[in-house]
Amino acid sequence: MAATIKEIADRLGVSVSTVSKGLNGGKDISDSVRQQVLDMAVEMGYKSKRRDKEHRKKLCIFIENMDYESTNQFGYEIILGFKQAAFQERYDVSVLPVSKEFQMNERYDTYMMRSHYSGAFVVGFSLDDPWMSEFETTTFPTVLLDNFIRENLNVGSIGTDNEEGIDMAIDHLYHLGHRRIAFLDGSIGSMISDQRMNAYLKSMSEHSLEINPELAVYGYFVADAAKYHVKGFLEKGATAIICGNDLIATGVITECMTLGYNVPEDISVIGFDDLPISQHLNPPLTTIRQDRLELGKCGYYILYRLLGHVPLSKSLLRPTIVYRASTAEAKERPFTTFGDCLETDSVDKKNPALYDLHYAKGIIDSNASGS
Repeated sequence: MAATIKEIADRLGVSVSTVSKGLNGGKDISDSVRQQVLDMAVEMGYKSKRRDKEHRKKLCIFIENMDYESTNQFGYEIILGFKQAAFQERYDVSVLPVSKEFQMNERYDTYMMRSHYSGAFVVGFSLDDPWMSEFETTTFPTVLLDNFIRENLNVGSIGTDNEEGIDMAIDHLYHLGHRRIAFLDGSIGSMISDQRMNAYLKSMSEHSLEINPELAVYGYFVADAAKYHVKGFLEKGATAIICGNDLIATGVITECMTLGYNVPEDISVIGFDDLPISQHLNPPLTTIRQDRLELGKCGYYILYRLLGHVPLSKSLLRPTIVYRASTAEAKERPFTTFGDCLETDSVDKKNPALYDLHYAKGIIDSNASGS
């Protein structure tokens, strides 16, 4: 059931008249209070009867492979931020989960036209999604989260600077004395996974740290990915593990403890995203923070400019590192040396082009062995 003006007022601790002024453009309240009213109205699902009578401007958020319905899920604040920004311009926003099958049966431009959408925000898509090729020629203003399309003036991109974020993590560990740092990435076939893997290889080399491809592997953006790789990391002497997201990190901490290792006394762990659950883990997780609410708002701002025929391309928000209790000074341990890489999900097996790019620059020791 949609929220009422009184319920919004009660949540904010202000009068009903203040909420009414905030929703209807009243001049005698401050901009900050008006913004609080609008943001809370969106969060609580308020719908104005006056708004329903006006001509509706319609936008759609297409979402795939991303949970977004509760505050602990990655997509929640992204969706909320977009809706809050769009609400001020009186846009109606629909959220539509889509599958690959849906995309195969519906052409993007045709669906947009039939549904009377002016533009769209596309969240959670993989590089092999059917619509990714259609975005190359779409005539509808479209913003992609964590994906990029070249040359189409109708398509923009928003994301977080992954290179800077991963470098923050490695720099933090380096100053704690860690030299053998593993990276458990997300899924192969994701632009974000490739960007973070590239950032890991680059930052390791810039810190003059040897890169063992058996310590740089692709998994999945879920906690269970840890079960298949943490034991190998520990056997190969890793003193720290950087994770492609916080969900992976939760699995890494659990798996380390299952194997008899304490975090951070025996092994340090860093996540990426700063989900609400991160601060409640045992130990609380050091992580790279993405401001997901601002990502959503910036997604709308880019789309708004595209709707006005301003051809914006790519925008990156700066990450920050959140220091908690899952990292500590390095504790060295024995490791196993392999002549050939046995890890089937390692970067040189799953993404040889990226591996070869860095190998050609002299970054990677061809023996892939520790020292």
